[in-house]
Parts: sequence; C-alpha cells; structure tokens
Amino acid sequence: MRLPDPPSQIHATCVALGGRGLLILGASGSGKSGLALQLMAYGAELVCDDRCDLRVIGQKVQASRPDQLPQAIEARGLGLLPAACAGPAQLIAAVDMDHATEARMPEPGTCQIGTVRLPLLVKFSAPHFPAALYHYLKAQN
Repeated sequence: MRLPDPPSQIHATCVALGGRGLLILGASGSGKSGLALQLMAYGAELVCDDRCDLRVIGQKVQASRPDQLPQAIEARGLGLLPAACAGPAQLIAAVDMDHATEARMPEPGTCQIGTVRLPLLVKFSAPHFPAALYHYLKAQN
C-alpha cells in the first residue's frame, strides 16, 4: 500500500503509546474510530480521528492532529466524544481495516509513506484483535 507523499493530510485515525503510533487506515465505516476507542480503553492515547497530518523526518514518519480538528473521537451511535489528544507520534505500523485475513500467523505487508516503509497489519475477525494490536504497540516501546 502506498500513501501520498508527505507532507500530506489523509483520512485515517491514529493512536499512540509512549510516543509510538499506529495509523489506522480504511474507508468510511470500516471501523477505524471503533478500533481506536477499543485501543484507548486499553491505555493508548488518541492522536487524531478521521484526518491525520503526516510528515517524514529523517527515516521516520510523524503523525499529528490537524489544527482545525477538535480533540474528539466519533463513536457511532453517540456522536463526537471529547478526547484529550496526544502530541505528534512516530508511526511504527499501519493497520488496514478494508481487508481481512484468516491466516493464523500472516506476514505483514508494507505501507509506504514517502521513502519510509512501515509494517502493514491486516484486520482479522477475532474478539482479541484490539488487544493483540495494543500489545503489538506496547512491545515497540
């Protein structure tokens, strides 16, 4: 998967733990905000919801909340919920919510942002998906 070259603003959601971010990608209604809410319940911090500013610094990609966005996250059925947003986060991986895998131990794909390649993790249909992502994020800190 290739994203627009930074600096750019994309439709995505980002959460972070210890300054390391997970970029959640997918079409409208794919569950980006819902996954972010679940990760926040485990202890991740919201960086941005719905839109994300990306820029490359050296060989790292930084994600941040666009200034015009509120510090909030959309919860389907409830509306916008206030949420303190973390500062910019260094991305360690991206999650593809548009595709799913049933493989027990899938090989990660690649998400290219400018000249930087990040692991691309694909959604799987299991109740522990958010917990697994949280521990993936935690292991990178």
